[in-house]
Order: sequence, then C-alpha cells, then structure tokens
Amino acid sequence: MSRKRTAALVGNPNAGKSALFNALTGARQKIANYPGVTVERKAGRLTLPSGEPVELIDLPGSYSFDAASPDEEVTRKVIHGEFDGEALPDVIVLVIDAANLEQHLVFAQEVLELGRPTVVALNMVDLAERDGLVLDPAALSEALGVPVVTTVAVRRKGLTDLAAAIAEAETHADEEAHTRWHITLPERRLAAKHIARGAILSKSARHTVENGADRILLNPWIGPVILFGLLFIIFQAVFAWATPFADALEGGVGVISSAVIDTMPSSFVRDFLTEGVLAGVGSVVVFLPQIVILFFFILIMEATGYMARAAFLMDRLMAGVGLSGKSFIPLLSSFACAIPGIMATRSIPDAKDRLTTILVAPLMTCSARLPVYAVIIAAVIPSTTIGPGIGLQGLVLFALYLAGIVGAMVVALVLRHSVAKGAASGFIMEMPRYQLPRFKDLAIGLWQRAWVFLRRAGTIIFMVTIALWLMLSFPKAEPGESQMDASVAGMIASGLHPVLEPIGFNREMSLALVPAMAAREVAVSALATTYAVDASDEDVAAEGVTDRIAASWSLPTALAFLAWFVFAPQCISTIAVARRETNGWKWPAFMVGYLFVLAYVFAGLTFWIATALGL
Repeated sequence: MSRKRTAALVGNPNAGKSALFNALTGARQKIANYPGVTVERKAGRLTLPSGEPVELIDLPGSYSFDAASPDEEVTRKVIHGEFDGEALPDVIVLVIDAANLEQHLVFAQEVLELGRPTVVALNMVDLAERDGLVLDPAALSEALGVPVVTTVAVRRKGLTDLAAAIAEAETHADEEAHTRWHITLPERRLAAKHIARGAILSKSARHTVENGADRILLNPWIGPVILFGLLFIIFQAVFAWATPFADALEGGVGVISSAVIDTMPSSFVRDFLTEGVLAGVGSVVVFLPQIVILFFFILIMEATGYMARAAFLMDRLMAGVGLSGKSFIPLLSSFACAIPGIMATRSIPDAKDRLTTILVAPLMTCSARLPVYAVIIAAVIPSTTIGPGIGLQGLVLFALYLAGIVGAMVVALVLRHSVAKGAASGFIMEMPRYQLPRFKDLAIGLWQRAWVFLRRAGTIIFMVTIALWLMLSFPKAEPGESQMDASVAGMIASGLHPVLEPIGFNREMSLALVPAMAAREVAVSALATTYAVDASDEDVAAEGVTDRIAASWSLPTALAFLAWFVFAPQCISTIAVARRETNGWKWPAFMVGYLFVLAYVFAGLTFWIATALGL
C-alpha cells in the first residue's frame, strides 16, 4: 500500500494560511502537538480533483528558516525533513499575502531555494484590490518559476484551481533552484522589490500616497525627528489644553468643600469629608483632563496606523541596547500601566530579552505618575512660554517622560551585558493601512480609560487616602502641638525623614512615599490630606495642594521629588505581576532594589546640583 502524499502550507504570519487550510480541509482535521514541543500540529485531508486524498499540514507562520522562535524551528525542521516521525512534505504550498507582496517574497525565495515541488497561493487578492493593487499572477509565476494560483480563502475562491495545481506540482520541481535563489538576505530583499514591481499592473493613488508617507515617516533620519516632535506636541497639549478643565474641576471640589464646612458643624464626619475625601481623592480626580488628553493622542496614533510605524522606528534604538522591536509593544503598553506591559512580554520568545523587558518596564512613565508630575510642575514651574507655542511646563513634562525612556534604555544595555546577557533577536512586522480614526471608537476608548482612572480614585486611592487620614488624625494633638507631630503618620514620617532628608525631602514628602506604593496617584492625595489635616485654620485647609506646595517647597526640593518618581518602583500590583511572570521573588526583588537605588541617587543628584546652581 503506497504512502499517502503530504502537502505543507508555509508562509509569513498573517498570510491567511489557517483560513486557507480550513477552506481546503473543512472539518477533516486533527490537532495535536509536535513531539517534545508545545507547538500545535494541525493536519487535515485534502481531496484532489482525481479523488486522491492528500494530508495537508498547516505549519506555523515563519519569516525565515533561520529560526528565531519555537514555531519557526518547527517549520524549518518539517520542511527540511529533520523532524523525527514527520515525513518530508511532497508538495509545498507557499501562501503569500497579495497586499504585502514585497515583504512575503523575501521568505518565498528561501522556500524556492530548496528546489522542491512548490505551488504559490496568492491569497487575499480581494484585499489587495480593495487597496488599489492589480496584480499579474502570470508575471509572478514566470518570475518565481512555479505555478501561482490566486485565492480568497474566506470566500472559497480559487480552491479548485489550487487543488489541481497541488496535484500536478511534483512535475514542476526546479533542479536549478538552489543556484538561482542561493543569495544573501540584502539580495533577497532587492529581488523581492523587483519581482513585486513586475507583478503589479497598477496601483491606486491612495496606495501611492501611503507608500510616499511611509518613505518619510519610516526614514531612519527624518522619522525619529517627526516621532519625537509629535511626542513634544502631545506633552505641550497635556498642559495647555487641560488647564481650563482641571481648574474647573478643582474649583468644583473647592466649592463642595466650602459648602460642607459651612453647613456641617465641626465634627469627625466633616473632617472625614473635607480633609480625607475631598482634599485627598479630589486632588487626584482634578487631573482627569490630563489623562484623557494623553490617551486621546495615543488612541489617535493607534487608530491611524502610526503606532506600528513608531515601533519600527524604535527598533534601531532598542537593538542598540540589546533589545528587539518585540519589546516595544510591552514597553509602550507600560506608558498606560506596567501591569499589562509586563504581561505582554509573553510574546517575546527569547527568555533573556523577555526578562530584560520586564525589569525595565517600570521605568516607562505610567499614567499614574502623570498626576504627580502635573501637580508638582504646576506648583513650581512658571506657566510661561519660551518660544512660539512652547510652554515651559509642557517642556518639563516632556523631559520627565524622556528621562524615563533614556533610563530604561541605559538599564537595558547594562542588563544585557550582565545578568541578562544575550544578543538582540530580529524583529519583523507588517505595517497596517493608514486609516482615519472613527469617532465612536475614540469615544469608547477614552471613556474606558477615564473610567479606569475614576475607578482607581474610588477604590484604591480612596481606601489608602482614608487610611492615611486616620493615621494623621489620631492621636489628637495637644494645644500648641502640630497634629502631624502627634499622629501615627507623623511618627512614620519622622522615622523615614533622616534617610530622605539628605536628598532634599521634607517630612510630608517622606510620608507620601509610603502610601504611593499602593498607587502612584496616592502621593498627590497623601500630600493634600497631610496639608489639610495639619492646617492651622479652615482657610488654609481649603487651599489646594498645588498652592501649598508652591508656598512651602523650594525648587530643588520639588525637582528632587520629580526625579524620585521617574525612577522609583511602581505600585505593589506591578511587583506582584513581575513575580508571577518570572516564577519567583528573585527578579522582582532585584527590580525593586535597583529602582530604589536609582531613585535615591538621581533625586539626590538633582537636589544637590539644583542647590549648587542657586535655583
């Protein structure tokens, strides 16, 4: 009895292989794991026009036979007949995305170099036509030297022709393929560009415009300038646009606080509402406009397709410090919150690369730090312009975010040459189409992020602030004694202050660092609550935390506090997630330790240098 013939589907990720596999085999599939690995093996039965059954194997997506992941290693071994218990495929079905022809042709040349019976499935031609591309399959077939069949897997178009081509494929083996396609990677890329040009009959004006935009935005010299210019504009807008709304919210909190003071007699409940809830939680809520504006720009960048291009631009910088572009998305996610950023590192195949990304993710300035930055900057940095449309406050905010990025890159470089030694892995990604953002999607995205912020204000921040208020309120001070000196919280602050005083911190700042470990925003509510409880009269208590900081902090002290929050460890939840993702406490402890050291050293340097300069 003769062995059943086999055919293998290979191609880049997102080429539509799985959809084509499902369309060709239907429900006649078997799913298991390859021996010794956790990579899934999908096989099904394809019936040829003659009625002959063929085993069709859907191999994992791959960018190269130079494997950079377990998935690519499986594909390489199966295609080369090196996998124990797996027969060498009789026919290779090379699946190419018609809309990304040039990119997919790079790997196609590696497959063709084998000289094995091959059929090209030019898939998703409907999407290519939608993008304005008209392709010539005959020209592509002539250039590659193998049959090319156009398919639309999801609509079951071209399946009969593809099955017929598979049946005849063994008569099309190219014995000279190795000599023809045995070229270097740069030569393959150049050949892919020429082959793609020869196969494209026409392209729409939109496609031409998008390619022109990519030539500018992805230019290795112009692209980074545009990216950092855009980031600079975003941080200018965070202050300039948010100020009226933040002032209105702060005014609203002030009116409510005054109304409570006027209508309620002096009591524990009134102090709870004014000093705890309104002064503490209210001082954080007023920064909702900054959060919304920041995420408005992030969502715009994602929806238009620019965010993926930013990842491409950052790959060169990250490769210089030993990270791959695969680390960019987790680090980018960490600007919103380090928790999903650390969890997103699961997509990084290299263990040392993944560990380094986890360890530096807390250095990305998460949205929880924005209220801290905003209140300190508003208190001590003048609201002046230093050029057309360039505000000093926005410039300082941009510098703080940039300091976090630079710090992360330097730490990554050190880690990749010490405890997480290893070379950077390759990074390939497909550029999404440019699109106009949909108003509905933006609105939903902004609402979700605003709700997350408000929910934190109503849960974690509320509970920690009230706990701090209770510790600040008891035991009660004797006549002539400061309430903070007499309180439990004051005792804690007195214990921490000798350690933090050399770097310019006062007792209120020292105390605020403790509850800030629960959530970064709590530092603001902690300062507000501390000043409200320790106020000498109701008029002083009604002042906002920004006014109190402006009146009592020196500029070197304020700058040192900002420097601390650039480098200090993030919330306890982040540390817990790092422990789960690294399967132990060794690396989270290392992460917390080095971040505290960096925070102390750079806060001290900032304070000492600013003091020496007479600021």
